[in-house]
Amino acid sequence: MQSSRLRIAKQVRQMLDAAQRLDTERGDEFTTQELVAEAGVALQTFYRYFASKDELLLAVIGDAMAKACESWAEAAAELPDPLARLRYYLSSTLERLDGDSETAAMPRFVVSTRWRLHRQFPAELAEAEKPFVDLLRGEICAAVEAGLLNPSDPEWDSWFLAELVRAVYHFYAFADRTEGDLDRVKEQLWRFCLTALGGTSQKG
Repeated sequence: MQSSRLRIAKQVRQMLDAAQRLDTERGDEFTTQELVAEAGVALQTFYRYFASKDELLLAVIGDAMAKACESWAEAAAELPDPLARLRYYLSSTLERLDGDSETAAMPRFVVSTRWRLHRQFPAELAEAEKPFVDLLRGEICAAVEAGLLNPSDPEWDSWFLAELVRAVYHFYAFADRTEGDLDRVKEQLWRFCLTALGGTSQKG
């Protein structure tokens, strides 16, 4: 039983990694046949786990989100307080836009694919993106307990913040920008979010 689980995990991992490599080269314009060839699995293996390529793409987005949140949480563990960690999470999302062509491929893939997937899998997509909302909510609640924030509703506010960050992320994934633009956007985003949550710039 254990070896079977390991084989399943390995095969799914191979397909997710292959999809990300293909995405780097051409966005989501690859066929299922190309995907299985890249992953080194049989076509029937693909359909054992995914009903369609779109289901695989949904899994790729969820996998990327989970990895990013784990990485951000680990990196922020040494920061001094929940406001510092919250600010780090908000700005780190946009930092993914500022890299080489390979790094920039995932933001563009997410933006170009997300709304199409949202029409088909709204509940599943929300679940795939939930780790980021949870990450924000945890720090908002910790900041409330520390007397640093006074949000109207931590549950809803964390979701609204995630949606705002996503909108900014989507815009800058393709928009032209000059040097320093993202730094200015990150600063203004933080000031807006801090005010919306009942904090002050002196505390940020």
